[in-house]
Amino acid sequence: MPASPHPVSRVARNPGSQTALRELNQKRIVDALLGSGPSTQAELARQTGLSTATVSNIVKMMAHSGIVATEPTTSSGRRALLVRLISNGAVAVGIDFGRRHLRIVIVTLGHVVVDEEYVELPPGHRAEEGIDRAAELLAGMLERHGIAPSSVLGVGVGIPGPINRRTNTVVQGAILPEWVGIHLPDLQKRLHFPVVFDNDANLGALAEVTWGPHNSVDNLAFVKIGSGIGAGLILNGRPYYGSLGITGEIGHETITDNGMACHCGNRGCLETVASTSVMMQLLSRGGAVTVTTADIVRNALAGDSATLRVLDDAGVAIGRALASIANLINPQVIVIGGPLAGLGEILLRPIERGLRRHAVPSVGGATTIVMSALGDRAEALGAASLVLQQPGLRQN
Repeated sequence: MPASPHPVSRVARNPGSQTALRELNQKRIVDALLGSGPSTQAELARQTGLSTATVSNIVKMMAHSGIVATEPTTSSGRRALLVRLISNGAVAVGIDFGRRHLRIVIVTLGHVVVDEEYVELPPGHRAEEGIDRAAELLAGMLERHGIAPSSVLGVGVGIPGPINRRTNTVVQGAILPEWVGIHLPDLQKRLHFPVVFDNDANLGALAEVTWGPHNSVDNLAFVKIGSGIGAGLILNGRPYYGSLGITGEIGHETITDNGMACHCGNRGCLETVASTSVMMQLLSRGGAVTVTTADIVRNALAGDSATLRVLDDAGVAIGRALASIANLINPQVIVIGGPLAGLGEILLRPIERGLRRHAVPSVGGATTIVMSALGDRAEALGAASLVLQQPGLRQN
C-alpha cells in the first residue's frame, strides 16, 4: 500500500468534543494544502471557511507537531505567513505525454520538486512505447533518490487529447492518434502504481491554481499551444469537465471554412493554422531546413522577421478562438502555456489583438491574458497535483 499522505489523527470517537473539532479542522487545513499547495493563513481561511484566528491557532499546533513549516512572505503587499506541509517521505509523480516528448516530475507533499526528467520521443510513437519508456525512466528516478515504491502515492498522467470520462478512453481528435482507444486505467499495470489521468490542458489549468500565481482565481482558462491546441477550464474554483469530459477543444474550432483538412475530420480548424507543427512546417521552407519549437523561440527572440510573421498570424487566430471562450464563460484570467511560453509579449500581443477584436468589449477589456510562469512544466506539475487531490489518498 502507498504511504499515508500525512499523519493526521482520525477524528476522535466523541464527535462533539473539542478534540474532535480540532482534528476535523486540522484535516481541512491538510486537505487544502494538499490541493492548493503552500498557502498563506488568510488563503487557508478562505479555502476552509475557518476564521483566521482558528487557522492561526491550528497552524501553530501543526508546526509544533512537525506537520507543517511556516515562513514569512508578502501577500497583496502585506506581510503574511506561508504554510507548507512537511514531507513524511511520501511523494506524487506527474507524467506528461506529448507528441514528441515525455516529462516526469516527482514532488513532495509540500509541493517541492524532488526530481524531473525530460526526454524526446519519436513522432508517431506507439502508446505502449511511450508508457514503457516512462516506466523505465520513473524506476531510475526513484532508485536514484532512494525512494521506496511504497512511498509513491500515485502517478498522474496527462494525455494530449480528449478523454471520455465515462469510458476512460482516449477518443478521436487526439494529437496522438496512436493513443485513441487506449483504456487509461490499464496504465496502472504498466507503471506499477495507482494511476489517475486527465487531458494535458486540464492539468495545465490545475497547475496554474496550485503551483502558479493564480491560486486565488476562481475562473481561469489555461490554453496549451503545442502540436495541438486545447484549453483547460477552472470554473467557480473547480475543474470543469462537461457531460463526457471533453471540454476546451478550441483547437478544433473552425477558423476558415475552406481551410486545410484536420486530423479530427473537419476542415479549417485552429490547429491547422496555429499549432507549433504548422509553424514548423511553414518555417522549414519546404523541407530545406528543419525548424524545431526551440528554434522558433530562439529566432523570434532574435528578431527573425519570418518567425515573427508566422507567430503574429497564429496569435491573432488563437485570440479569435479565445474570444469565444471569453464571451461564453467570462474568465478572469487566460493563461497561455506550452513550449512557446518563453516568447512572452511576442506571442501575447497578437493573441490580445485577436481577442479584443472578436470579444464583447466589456468582456475583452476585463480579461487578463498572461504567459504561464510554469513554462512547459505545467502539465506534469498538474498531473502530480491531481494525485495529491485524490480523496482516497488523504486517508490514514
